[in-house]
Amino acid sequence: MIEHFAKHLKIAALALSAVFATTSAFAQEIRIGAMREGSSWYVFAATLEQMIEPIFGDNTVEVIARGGGVANPMVVQSGKAEIALSNVATAVWAKSGAPIYEGASAPDIRALVGGLNKVYVGIMAREEFIDAAGTNDFGAIVKSGKPIRLLLKPTGSSAVPAAQMLLEAYGSSFDKVKADGGDVIQVAEAQIADSLRNGNADIYVDTMIRGHPTITEVNLTADMVFLDIPQEAMDLLAENGLTPGEYGPWFDDQKGPNSGANLGTVLIASASLDEEKAYQITKALVENAETMGDAHAAWKFFKPEDAWKPENVGIELHPGAIRYYKERGWM
Repeated sequence: MIEHFAKHLKIAALALSAVFATTSAFAQEIRIGAMREGSSWYVFAATLEQMIEPIFGDNTVEVIARGGGVANPMVVQSGKAEIALSNVATAVWAKSGAPIYEGASAPDIRALVGGLNKVYVGIMAREEFIDAAGTNDFGAIVKSGKPIRLLLKPTGSSAVPAAQMLLEAYGSSFDKVKADGGDVIQVAEAQIADSLRNGNADIYVDTMIRGHPTITEVNLTADMVFLDIPQEAMDLLAENGLTPGEYGPWFDDQKGPNSGANLGTVLIASASLDEEKAYQITKALVENAETMGDAHAAWKFFKPEDAWKPENVGIELHPGAIRYYKERGWM
């Protein structure tokens, strides 16, 4: 009996050792840079957390509920997150040290999974403002020099530099908007709908994603008009890494498709992230694409077989991701 018990104890000990050996390989915490709660990026990160935590072990994955398209490449570069969601355009800007980063750069970011969804920069305006302006031509509105109260998310959102480029295409800027008697209002996402509903802003520039909760709320509580991005502005955005296209109609006040500029979405990682971890994260996401689509409508049109393509990632792939894509025969 004692020998029988000892034998089984030894087997159990060996099995337990194997478990610890497996989990210790993934002992490093994985922090996911996302955005604030309620955003599609937060939903994505929380869903990804549920996918990969069983691989890496309990309490090894954390979602960072702040940041944004501009901020997240630097969050990864600084070591505050191991992986993060980024726009393709902002990943390229960060890696190359574009002027928006004011002398900083992110040479150590790598791509894991690209083509996650299309994120269009779009323009909306209060219907009352458009009626008073007598035009829905954004270029004409800016060039008129009349006061505009421009509403944006806080700095860190990709919408902020995009709005700067939209104005620049017509010889304007945030400073000129203010000098003309207007204002540039940056508020937390939770305050955007109230600002428009109460008539405290005129034009709202943001990233347009199918099912976007803030834009949905804005459309339900205020009378809005969707404006096309005119060609002059589109050309400047294209020069800065955005892809011209059309989005919608996705929202109640959107009467048909509107022209916008696609920033793209890519999951990035630190170059120092262990290759096996990068491989496992890539594999988990690609092979659970349907789960991501069920979690939020924004992710329903992700095509895993295109996740590695240069136009969908913008920057160099992580070796762990390359290994996975080559195993699948896609590269």
